[in-house]
Amino acid sequence: MDKSNGYEDNAATFIRCRSKGIDGVGASSVRLWARSLAPKATVLDAGCGMGLPISKALIDEGLTVYGIDASPSMVQAFKQNFPDNPVACEAAEDSVYFNRQFDAIIAWGLMFLLPVETQEVVIQKMANALHLGGKLLFTAPSQQMKWNDAITGIASVSLGAEQYKALLAASGLSLIGEFEDEGENHYYHAVKH
Repeated sequence: MDKSNGYEDNAATFIRCRSKGIDGVGASSVRLWARSLAPKATVLDAGCGMGLPISKALIDEGLTVYGIDASPSMVQAFKQNFPDNPVACEAAEDSVYFNRQFDAIIAWGLMFLLPVETQEVVIQKMANALHLGGKLLFTAPSQQMKWNDAITGIASVSLGAEQYKALLAASGLSLIGEFEDEGENHYYHAVKH
């Protein structure tokens, strides 16, 4: 089974699409979120891809960023872009980084690529890996829906806002906000209590 959900086979296309413009879709929203964190906070970027523009936005804000991605090609590109930042080639649900503690975790464009059961596991693992008061930010449509990913053609699924809220609460997280960016990506912002 392809743990990268088709992104290894389509890495070149994804890298080309996400490399257009230094401040790509989502970067400004992530920068604002990053400013709510303590200086030099440790952040895990789950599904980091090549690190552009999301990890770059975090690094530019002075945060200590760790990355995980299941695509070897993406991880190699991340290492080239950010040689001083640790990155692991692992599926989110299997990552050893979840055995650590972070001040914040971001999963931009990842959750809905995972099967329903895996999304539930990953939310719990992210919650467990956050310090008390740690923040989680992830993207997924607010509507419950299924569609085929634009790059891979593989099925994607959003559990919808009500189900995500229930999973966050069951994992010891409180939803503190929802918003959308310029690309109509829907964000869930939660804190560990």
